[in-house]
Amino acid sequence: MTYTGDVQVGGPADVRELPALTICKLAVGQFDNNAYLLRSTETGDGLLIDAAADADRLLALIGDQSVGSIVTTHQHGDHWQALEQVAKVTGAQLIAHPLDASALPLPVDRTVEDGDTITVGPITLEVIHLRGHTPGSIALLYDGGEDGRHLFTGDSLFPGGVGNTWKDAERFNQLYTDVTERIFDRLPDDTWVYPGHGKDTTLGAERPALPEWKARGW
Repeated sequence: MTYTGDVQVGGPADVRELPALTICKLAVGQFDNNAYLLRSTETGDGLLIDAAADADRLLALIGDQSVGSIVTTHQHGDHWQALEQVAKVTGAQLIAHPLDASALPLPVDRTVEDGDTITVGPITLEVIHLRGHTPGSIALLYDGGEDGRHLFTGDSLFPGGVGNTWKDAERFNQLYTDVTERIFDRLPDDTWVYPGHGKDTTLGAERPALPEWKARGW
């Protein structure tokens, strides 16, 4: 079936099968968080983005295959409620940005900065630091070449706008600037965006609204 990215808490995962990478999107928890399980087609290695909630459902999604890393996109508690339990079962390496790592319930094994890379088997993901929603929010980019570009944005970019900056003009300007310069200015319109909550989008769908976002300040 065609991947849409439309998932509901309690419902099944939506699965996108790319030639080199399988992406499973699952909605979990009372805040309708998205968790993403990435798995290399070649090696079977796995990576989980945001062990947000519902550890039993995340572990069922993982099944008996390995997960070598869990990346937490930012420090907010709704994105790591299941981290301790999933980490205990999987033994995965825990990864976050250093500015948010201290707020997580477990010590991280590796901190990553803007431009660093994380691997899933032979697959490479680029870390993009997006300041504003939290100091250490990160996105992950998989550049699949002919298979497209796939961007996991946490709570920094959604359909319809950037992440919440609580009417703080300085934080909004920082996030808007980072999203514009580090994402929209360098990636093409067909880049698929996988956010931390809700439906997916593409950069092309959102790009025309950038001036409106800047003018409204959120």
